[in-house]
Amino acid sequence: MPKISLDVIDRKILAALQRNGRLSNVELADEVGLSPSPCLRRVRLLEEAGMITGYHAALDRAGVGLGLTIFVGVKVERHHEEEATAFREAVQALPEVVSCHLVSGEADFLLQVVVPDLTAYEQLLLGTLLKLPAVSDIRSNFAIQTVKDRAPLPLDHLEAEAR
Repeated sequence: MPKISLDVIDRKILAALQRNGRLSNVELADEVGLSPSPCLRRVRLLEEAGMITGYHAALDRAGVGLGLTIFVGVKVERHHEEEATAFREAVQALPEVVSCHLVSGEADFLLQVVVPDLTAYEQLLLGTLLKLPAVSDIRSNFAIQTVKDRAPLPLDHLEAEAR
């Protein structure tokens, strides 16, 4: 996907939608200083370009019964393409895994897992994670407290690049 150039209005639209994805087009247009029609066209262009990938409700994990967050470092035995594909597909099918990143360092992958409690994590670890394709080691780090979560992307750096 080609990188598109974002102007000041595009950055304002993205920032406003990150703060509140439920803004009506009229509210968004007013906030960014456009009339509704051009604002809607810009939003649609940003969606088509893949800059806006969706609109989601932010849920309170503990409030919905998922009070334990674990960051799981996974080391794999070999880095063959078919094993990597099998691992990725298996991870994508696990609803408890809310994010998975290929990383450098001690682990090969870093998973963010949410479960109701330690018993549920033990069952996931022993019954599923340790049985994933090519897994050789797993290290679990439990979140004690979330200090910052779901922060908007820092779009301010884009202004410097645009100049």
